[in-house]
Amino acid sequence: QVQLVESGGGSVQAGGSLSLSCKAFDIGSRCMGWFRQAPGKAREGVATLDKYGSTTYADSVEGRFTISKDNAKNTLYLQMNSLKPEDTAMYYCAAKSIIYGECSFNRLLSGYWGQGTQVTVSS
Repeated sequence: QVQLVESGGGSVQAGGSLSLSCKAFDIGSRCMGWFRQAPGKAREGVATLDKYGSTTYADSVEGRFTISKDNAKNTLYLQMNSLKPEDTAMYYCAAKSIIYGECSFNRLLSGYWGQGTQVTVSS
């Protein structure tokens, strides 16, 4: 069992920034990612970061959000800039050990998940 603990959510006005953190065990060797779920909507992938440092982003956040990690601190980050009201959601981090194949949103769905942290962006 891998425990993931998110923090850093909160309320911000449109155009503002927030930084999310996710503490987990041995993130250096895992596929890591951030997802979000808004009320009444399906969970969607936000960003992934594989064990080699390669990243992918959803089109809706490309250029505004940055995923990164600090292996020594076993912490995954999501820096969110130029926030929009439509970014309002519960944000979750996810982790999965992948030996072969890509680190993708689909593969993370069957990994370990945190409890989430709320992000609210007001207009």
